Amino acid sequence: MQELADELPPHSPRYVLLSYPLTLASGRISVPYVLLYYLPVTCNAELRMLYAGGKELMKNTAEAGKVIELSDAEDLETIEEKLGGEQ
Repeated sequence: MQELADELPPHSPRYVLLSYPLTLASGRISVPYVLLYYLPVTCNAELRMLYAGGKELMKNTAEAGKVIELSDAEDLETIEEKLGGEQ
């Protein structure tokens, strides 16, 4: 996750499709598709609107089960907790 955080630009939004293996409470392994919607607070308003408008289309096209919004690359450090808490 740290490598991904290093690749995210500080002033431009991105969609990231993540396939992350999780072990459920039942012991079963799940590998859901999750759309990470990275929208830093420092990006300009035009890009914010463009990416916000395409978020649902991207989620549906990628068949992602969840959308997790990130405003800072450091939020990736807690992504496993967010994924585990939503199962």
